[in-house]
Amino acid sequence: MRTLLHSIFIFSLTLFINKPATAQVFLDLETGTVFTGYNNVRIPGDQGTLFSLKDDVISKPKIFYRLRAGYTIQLRHTLSLLYAPFETRSEGRVANDVFFEGALFPANTLLNGTYKFNSYRLTYRYDFVNKPGFVFGIGFTAKIRDAAIGLTSPELTAKKTNVGFVPIINFRLGWKIDDRFGLLAEGDALAAPQGRAEDVHFAVTWKLSDNIDIRTGYRILEGGADNDEVYNFSLFHYASAGITYTFQNK
Repeated sequence: MRTLLHSIFIFSLTLFINKPATAQVFLDLETGTVFTGYNNVRIPGDQGTLFSLKDDVISKPKIFYRLRAGYTIQLRHTLSLLYAPFETRSEGRVANDVFFEGALFPANTLLNGTYKFNSYRLTYRYDFVNKPGFVFGIGFTAKIRDAAIGLTSPELTAKKTNVGFVPIINFRLGWKIDDRFGLLAEGDALAAPQGRAEDVHFAVTWKLSDNIDIRTGYRILEGGADNDEVYNFSLFHYASAGITYTFQNK
């Protein structure tokens, strides 16, 4: 998979270098509010205490943002980079003792939880269908996750960190209702025996001008892993709005 992603990356750069006049640069910003659906944790995965970073140690909604930059080459090839920082904080008391990452937190102790899942992604997508009113493409995303789950009490601190590479399938489906309005479904998703990950966005789009497109919609981020080291499955709901600026060729 890494060899395939490397080949796609080199191929895309070759297209851009050889035909710069046909490439369009775009910048995208997305922001809004994110809510925790569930966030269940057990660390170590085979010996730790199962608890919730939503219901036991309670999390609150928070503001998020995502930044993406990319090229669309010859109308069908899209290469992009995404920076998606994500961190929630929570507070609460658990009725029972919590054994987490080698530390034992006594029952009813005030706990502060931290859940970080920063994401850095390189994506290549090819639009198999590219018509004035309908676009459909599939590609690959090379994702680097920078994750951490931590618990803190007045006496103890414990944290589990993880940085890793994940290959994911990318897709995009767009339908123009008329010259201004449209519908969009896009995301990254993959399931495997080691775990799963889904980051999918549904939105209504509006073409404000030749350069500017805006959208509003719903994003779902879900996934997790179950092994001896870590058990964590989480779901987050996003109420989002975004803006894309495309630099038109002269």
